Amino acid sequence: YTYLKDQFDTLYEEGKKGHPKMVTIGLHCRLIGRPGRIASLVRFIDYIQGHDKVWIPTRLEIAQHWKKMHPYVKPDIIPSQLDRETFVNRFGSIFEHSPWIAERTFDGELAPANDTASGLHFALRTQFRAASDDERLKVLVAHPDLAGKLAAAKRLTTESTNEQASAGLDLLTDEERETFTDLNGKYTTKFGFPFIIAVKDNTKASILDAFNRRLENDREREFETACAQVERIAQLRLKAILPD
Repeated sequence: YTYLKDQFDTLYEEGKKGHPKMVTIGLHCRLIGRPGRIASLVRFIDYIQGHDKVWIPTRLEIAQHWKKMHPYVKPDIIPSQLDRETFVNRFGSIFEHSPWIAERTFDGELAPANDTASGLHFALRTQFRAASDDERLKVLVAHPDLAGKLAAAKRLTTESTNEQASAGLDLLTDEERETFTDLNGKYTTKFGFPFIIAVKDNTKASILDAFNRRLENDREREFETACAQVERIAQLRLKAILPD
């Protein structure tokens, strides 16, 4: 009883500050069926019923409440139910200009577990990681420079345009644009692929910091870093169109 009471009192005080809490009590028949333990449980229930805004539901009542407050809404897109052509058309751009990843993902068979952003990202990422180094390099090379010539000419994909704009890379001063151009050149010359970073996770300042820091990497380390960023970009793109 004392342990349950202390647990309840602590969480109840936290709940009063605007963060409602839940206490779960596991009841095993061989334990709670003992006279001393059932008496403690009854005493505890009597205690918490004396507090305001305390609900003591069964699991069924919790499920019914959840169903009422959060009714299921069928998503517009259910990846595992799409045909191959539709799937590739819809998700072929998640990895920049690399529809073959979506093709291999579909051919590997999809299940309902892949209908969420995280589930589909796992499936796509698996195919990306299973690809050869040359294939992964082609994915890296398919990415545009940050604030580069393609952006200036408005020839980026819709996804890349929105991502770069989210960090203000479409509104650079002449001096800032010159800095990005210089860093892009140094980076590509050293590594053979463009600098890639999940822009939506960053600010203009943190991107420049990462640029300078990653220029110190050797090619092997930077290749893996860039691939990890490609995966993160894909994850963010999926979260924008699928439930997580």
